[in-house]
Amino acid sequence: MISVVTLAGGRPDHLRNVVLGLSRQRHLPVELIVAVIQDTPYDLPEAPFPVRQMMVSGPHLPLAAARNAAARAAVGDELVFLDMDCIPTPDLVQDYARALREMDGLLMGEVMYLPGGATRTGWTCDDFAAVAVRHSDRRGPPPKGIERCADYRCFWSLNFAMRRTTFLSVGGFDERYAGYGGEDTDFGKVVDKAGVPIAWIKGGLAYHQYHPHHMPPVHHLDSVVRNAELFEAKWGYRTMGHWLHAFRLMGLIDDTPGQPIRILRRPDKDDLALTGQQSHQPYANTASVIRLLEERTASGRAAA
Repeated sequence: MISVVTLAGGRPDHLRNVVLGLSRQRHLPVELIVAVIQDTPYDLPEAPFPVRQMMVSGPHLPLAAARNAAARAAVGDELVFLDMDCIPTPDLVQDYARALREMDGLLMGEVMYLPGGATRTGWTCDDFAAVAVRHSDRRGPPPKGIERCADYRCFWSLNFAMRRTTFLSVGGFDERYAGYGGEDTDFGKVVDKAGVPIAWIKGGLAYHQYHPHHMPPVHHLDSVVRNAELFEAKWGYRTMGHWLHAFRLMGLIDDTPGQPIRILRRPDKDDLALTGQQSHQPYANTASVIRLLEERTASGRAAA
C-alpha cells in the first residue's frame, strides 16, 4: 500500500492538478496526505482515495517538519513524496511500487519541466510530453530498472519514494532546517551514512508545473545562509556551495571559510531580474547565472 505525501502552501491550482493526476493512476494510492503550511485548508476535488489535510505550523516553510509529520501519519507501508507542483503520470505509483519491491532504498523518479500555460483546462500527460524538457542541471533516468547513485548530493525531494519503516528508521528529515535550502542534502547524507542505498529509477515520472521562481534563490537568502551554517555545524563543511558562490559574486554575502557567513546587503531589483524565471522558461538555472556573473567579474578585472 502506497501513501502519497505532499506539502502545500498557496498555488491551489497546482495542488488540484496533483489530485487529478493521482486520480488517474493505474495503481491508486491508499491515500493522499497534504501537509498544509498555510492558514486554511484547501478546497480540493473528489478523489477515488482518501485525501487528508494536516495543518502544520511553525517557522516560515517548515518543510522538514511537515514531511516528517505526514510520514508518521501515513497508513501505507510505502511512501511517495511528491511536491505540490509535480503532476504524476498514470504509472508513477505503479512504478514506485514495483521498484520498492526490488530495493529497500531511497528511490528517485523522473521529473520533466513544463512551460507556462501548459496546465490549461483539459490537460493530459500526452500533451505534457510534447512540450516538457529535462532540467539541464539534473541527470536523466537510467535506460531501464534501478541504478545506484554514488553521490548523496544528487538527492532531490520533489519526487522520491521509500518504505515507511526505512524512512522512520533513519529519523526522517532534520527539523532544525527551516525555510528554503539544505534539508535535502542533509537527508541524503543521513540516508547514505545509514547504509540505505540511494538510486534513480526508470519511470516514476512527474511533470513539474511552471511557477515564477529565482535561481539562485536570492528571495530565500536568509534561510540559505542559516541552513548552510547548520549543515556545517553538523557535518563539518557547508552545503549549497553553488548558491553561496553566486551570492558572493553578486556581492550579497561574505562566506570566508572558517568564519560565519555575513549578509552584506539585501537583494535588489537587479538581482531579482538576473535570477528570475520567465514564463517561457520551464525552469530557472543557477549554472547559467553563475557563468554570467563570472564573465562580468572577469571583464571587470580585465578593465581594471
